Amino acid sequence: VQLVESGGGLVQPGGSLRLSCAASGFAFSSYPMSWYRQAPGKEREWVATVVNNGITTNYADSVKGRFTISRDNAQNMVYLQMNSLKPEDTAVYYCNAGRRTGLKDWGQGTRVTVSP
Repeated sequence: VQLVESGGGLVQPGGSLRLSCAASGFAFSSYPMSWYRQAPGKEREWVATVVNNGITTNYADSVKGRFTISRDNAQNMVYLQMNSLKPEDTAVYYCNAGRRTGLKDWGQGTRVTVSP
């Protein structure tokens, strides 16, 4: 199993980033996929989930209306489009299989820093 996140970086408040997650080693299309994040000094928290067919999505209240999760089952990829970024979105972002609990080994994550 391998989960490789990418696309993080430094962005100003109000800016946008698109994160990508490449998954391999498991039956990707059989699982809902989620994004999580861990801010400095805090526990990892769930951010968003997309179900197997990519139609239904769920979001944490803190990102609802600003973030969009999507997936490409043909490419075993999951994406997180992040708009209107705020300093409180600063964190390391991870993807994993499952809805609210990561079912696979965690990847290295991708760091997002929102700062003027």
